[in-house]
Amino acid sequence: MQKLHESILYIMPDSKLWFLDGKDNEGKIVSNPNIGYGVHTIRYANGTTKEFYQIGISANTTGISIYVMGIEDKKFLAETYGKKIGKASISGYCIKFKTLKDIDIKVLEEVIRYINEQKS
Repeated sequence: MQKLHESILYIMPDSKLWFLDGKDNEGKIVSNPNIGYGVHTIRYANGTTKEFYQIGISANTTGISIYVMGIEDKKFLAETYGKKIGKASISGYCIKFKTLKDIDIKVLEEVIRYINEQKS
């Protein structure tokens, strides 16, 4: 996690940091704690908006998850980076892997650079 944190801060040195404890407004645990970087505006169907992070990292019982926010095409991550990132599971906005040694960190940094350039 420390290596990921350092890599993201190197690529996004002036990004806003988010420290989320995984609890909702009522104190109920709804996710794993995570650290976020940058700012992305989420637009809901009803027209409201909410600021959130662009990139998030979270450790969990199965390994590490990287959340990539703001990509409209839900196939983009898997199609663009899936074959070259290594042993990772990729969904529309999440890259999951057991340990950092399972993936090509340079490819992950490419993902982070891409999303950093897509600021919304």
